Amino acid sequence: MSRTFVITGGAKGIGRCMVEYFASKGDKVYFIDNDAKTAIVVGNQLRGKGWNVHDYVGDIADKKTLVDFAAKVLQENSDGIHCLISNACLMHGGILDGCEYDDFLYIQQVGVVAPFMLSKLFKDHFCGMGSIVNLSSTRAFQSQPNTESYSAAKGGITALTHALSVSLSGVARVNAIAPGWIDTGKYHDENYQPEYSEGDEKQHPSGRVGEPMDIVRAVEFLCDERNSFINGQCITIDGGMSKLMVYHGDCGWSLTVK
Repeated sequence: MSRTFVITGGAKGIGRCMVEYFASKGDKVYFIDNDAKTAIVVGNQLRGKGWNVHDYVGDIADKKTLVDFAAKVLQENSDGIHCLISNACLMHGGILDGCEYDDFLYIQQVGVVAPFMLSKLFKDHFCGMGSIVNLSSTRAFQSQPNTESYSAAKGGITALTHALSVSLSGVARVNAIAPGWIDTGKYHDENYQPEYSEGDEKQHPSGRVGEPMDIVRAVEFLCDERNSFINGQCITIDGGMSKLMVYHGDCGWSLTVK
């Protein structure tokens, strides 16, 4: 059965991989992105393959954009949608450098407010039991310096996920995925060639860096109605990296105190 997907941030990275994958399976895919040039190119390329893809250009930090985008999707799909994937977010520094009040607020609008608003706009329009999947991050649980804007957004969408799962009981299953290191290079540049050190790979218990399809397969799993008993969860997909406990002197790692 063909389904209708709505995906934010679908022109590049993990979002683009999702758009391509679900469209290739015969699903109808609507995606929104604020990169007009790339969104249009991607949309045209995928439609050229005969796939049912609809691109929409806009900034999801803007309420009117969200309302207009949802209205377009619902106008063209009177029966509603099956799956809403809130993927879009971006980094904009933190307390040490590069992030002022408006910058921090903007990241929360993109990363938390937009997923809430889209869930609200589509909640009465799911075909049967819908599925909402939000993209969190392992940065919701651990941090590097100067990442407050992104980390706060990912912490927010993680909490939003379990709150929505309770409020939307009987309407939609709501889950999140927290990726670790996922190399999205080839979904930004078709000529991209990854270069990893041995340490890059071995710091993951799985022995490799993640790929976008590692996330897409999990999204597919969560959107499958047969897995409806999974609800309100945040599933970490990071090759086990966040479970590796490393102390000074372990695994060839040492801390130099300045």
